[in-house]
Order: sequence, then C-alpha cells, then structure tokens
Amino acid sequence: MSGSYNRPPPPGPQPGYDAYDEGEPTAAFEGDGRTVPVTQRSQPMYAEARGDGIKPARKSTQIVPAGSVTGRSLTLVIAIMCFLACLTSGAVYLISRSADAWLHDMASEVTVQVEPQDKVDPAKTIAAVVELLTKEPGITNVKALSLDDSAALLEPWLGQADVLKSLPVPRLIALEIDRGSPPDLDGLRQKLQTAFKGVSLDDHRHWQQQIRTVTRSFALGGLMILMLVAAATVAIIVSATRSAMASNRDIVEVLHFVGATDRFISHEFETHFLKLGIKAGCVGALAAGLLFAVAPTLVELLGGQSVSMAELRELVGSGSLEAWGYGLMAGVVFVIAALCMITSRLGVRRILNTQ
Repeated sequence: MSGSYNRPPPPGPQPGYDAYDEGEPTAAFEGDGRTVPVTQRSQPMYAEARGDGIKPARKSTQIVPAGSVTGRSLTLVIAIMCFLACLTSGAVYLISRSADAWLHDMASEVTVQVEPQDKVDPAKTIAAVVELLTKEPGITNVKALSLDDSAALLEPWLGQADVLKSLPVPRLIALEIDRGSPPDLDGLRQKLQTAFKGVSLDDHRHWQQQIRTVTRSFALGGLMILMLVAAATVAIIVSATRSAMASNRDIVEVLHFVGATDRFISHEFETHFLKLGIKAGCVGALAAGLLFAVAPTLVELLGGQSVSMAELRELVGSGSLEAWGYGLMAGVVFVIAALCMITSRLGVRRILNTQ
C-alpha cells in the first residue's frame, strides 16, 4: 500500500526515551516522528499549528496541583494536627521539667517536725534537736523555722489570721543533706524518736512517689494524644491520596502509556505530600511556639492577680519552653512530614497494584 501514512511505532522503549530505572523519563516518541519531553506529561501530547510554525503544548502542571482548594484545606488540617501534637509535647515537657525540679529539691531536703507537748518548753526541745542534728554526718545545714515562718506556710490554705500563732502548730526544722554522702535517714529517725518525745523525721518519700505517679500519668496521656493525632493524620493522607489518584486517573493512564513506572508515579505523589507536610508542620509548630511564648502574659492578664503567676511558676516554672522544648517541637514536624510522605507512597503503590 502506498501513501503518506506513517506507521505508529511498536510498543516499548523508543528512540529518545530513557527508561525509568534510576532516573525520570525524559522523552516519549510520537506517531509523527517527533519526541515530546515527558515533563509535559500532564498536558495533551500534541502540538497546535499556528501560522507558519508549530507551537508546543502548554507548559505542564504537577500531577497533584498544590494550589487547589483541596490542597489548601488539607494543609490547614495537617497544620492543626501538628499544632495539637506540638502543644501536647510542649505541655508534657514543661510538666516533666517541673517535676524533676521538685524531686531534686525534695531529695536535697528533709524536715523534722516537733509537736507541742504539755508542760514542755518547745524552744528547749528545738534547741536540743538542732544541737543533735548539727553533729550528724551528711547534714550540711540545719534551720529551725519560727512561728511566723510556720504561719506563712499555712497562709495559702487558712488565710491570714493572728489566731494561728495561738494554736498548737508543730514547729519545723529544715535540714539540707549532702547528696554525695547522705546520712542514714532511717537511723536518724530512730535516734530522734528515742531521744525526744513527739519528734519525727519526714524524708518526703511519699510525696516523691506521688509526683512520679502524676508525671507518668501526664506522659502516658500525652503519648496517647500523640498516637491519636498520628492515626488521624494517616487517615487524612490516605483519603487525600485516593482522591488525588481518582481525580488524576487519566493523567496516570497517560503516564503508564508513555512508559512511566509505578515507582515514578508514587515518587511524584510522595514528594507532593512531603512538601505539604513540611509546610503545614512548620505552620502548626510556629503557632504552638508562639502560644507557649505568650502563655505567661496571657495567664497574668486573664488571672488579674500576681497569685496566678506565682502558682503558674510553682506548677510549670516560667511557663516558657527552653531549647530542648523547641527541639522537641521540631521533631514533631519531622514526624508529621515523614508520616505524610510514607503514607502517600504506600497508598499510591497499593492503588496502582490493584489496577
């Protein structure tokens, strides 16, 4: 048969096409003998005749458009998830840091309590106890608290009242111990109980255990919240990946027709979602960091009293994160971005394998 019909090329790799082994396809062979760059994969692979020349197809867009309404909504949702994760991580960090400070202070001090006894001068008893304690090894400082000091300790619970001074309030003696060579507290407790009536030693072990229990509970709760945020993020990315694959099905089919492998297509999707995860994660982390930075000022404004700030400092210190806290938030951004990339990769490959 004669004529000007150009026979289409046989299937398979053609001249001008670099098979996708390690790199990206560079060109595809057209039926009229021309080569068209595969970077124009998202546009129809044809040319328009205009005037006396040939105009190439328009510049291609990405497989998954980043500026679509769905993309912006997904970015907002991931940013909120990262914000919640950073907020949880920062709160757990603050509580753990404060608990460590409390435990350190409590482990460095013990308290001796002298209960008032009938027909016994408490001042003489306190002087004798202080004299005995100063001779004990491992004790660096001994300080007997006055009645005014004891009343000040009870003031947050009972308020200011002169009647406190007339009540039989136990007298306290604060001891600072050498943590390098601490004294035998059990032996010291037994010695005080034998030598003096109504004198006891409190090493704060019960309170230390309570603080550890509360701190572990907060840490466990924070871990559960982070796991829920991670699960929600994975579910959102899976749904977004399926939606993107469905809306760009024709483009994916064209890519397969010109020889693109599943690895290349999944790489396009995972790159898109990785960039989205980094962008959304940074936005959420910055919002959480800003909240921690202004938290002390907000508490002071909302509380309206200096007592609120004092209570906040007693609970979580200054209320602001240190370098380690902000580093933890940066780690959350990394985890969120990695989840977005890995979930998208696995989702796309699973969809392509089922087709």
